[in-house]
Formats: sequence, structure tokens, C-alpha cells
Amino acid sequence: MKAHYLGHVVFYVKDIEVSLKFYRDLLGFQEIGKIFNGKAVALTSGRTHHELLLIQVGDAPAPPSGLRRGLYHIGIKIGDSLDDLRQAKQELKHAGVPITGMSDHTVSQSLYLADPDANEIELNVDADEQIWKENPSAVLSPIKPLVL
Repeated sequence: MKAHYLGHVVFYVKDIEVSLKFYRDLLGFQEIGKIFNGKAVALTSGRTHHELLLIQVGDAPAPPSGLRRGLYHIGIKIGDSLDDLRQAKQELKHAGVPITGMSDHTVSQSLYLADPDANEIELNVDADEQIWKENPSAVLSPIKPLVL
């Protein structure tokens, strides 16, 4: 067996409409449709049938913060250049979404933030693919601060 790519992510969310404002309206995912009497919604970036499924669970306990087992964050490619990342930073600021970190990973550059349910989201752009194609270990390069 060989994995081809990560297909989709499913998040349990407190409020489906709040999460749609974040993922659909702010980050630009396209809503495919709702199921489970409107308590779940599928979204896509256009790459495949759906990359994200949100399921409303109301006031169920949130995962603990800090180090823990389970999902750390998801990465979402939002463009192809640092200008795209700068634009995203401005849009997040305008929407009142705090940026919790900015990193240069050599093979990509990233902004970090939390969604409405405190899931960590990485918004990134890739550096020139020749960097990792010529040197696959570049993905393990020390993380540097990113200044935009």
C-alpha cells in the first residue's frame, strides 16, 4: 500500500455557523453541502470532493491545551508567494483573528492561528520545490522566525 496524499480532515465543532464563517468566509473554502439535519458541512478548496468536514457537537468538552496526544495542527496552503502570506496576515488582522506564530521552515513559510474551537491552523506558502527535491532533508531544517 502507498498513501497518495492526505484526503480530508474532520473536526468536531461547537457551532457550525461560527466555524463556517472561519473556514468558508475567511479562509475561502467552498461549501459543498450540509448533512445530518444541518449539523455537519463538507468543504473543499477545489482540489478534491472535500478536504474538510465539520460536525457540530455543541458544548462537548474541548481537548485539553498544551502537550497531549492527538492532532497538533493542520496545514493549509493559501498561495504561492510571501505576498500571498502577507495578504492573508492582513485579512486575519482585519477579521480580528490573532496570529500566534510566524515561521520560516526553509521549504515553506507559515502563519499560525486558532480556529473558533481552538484547533491550531497553519496557513502556508511553499518555497521553491527545488529546495526539497535537491535536498529532501531540508524539510528538517531548523525553524527560523518569519518577518512579514
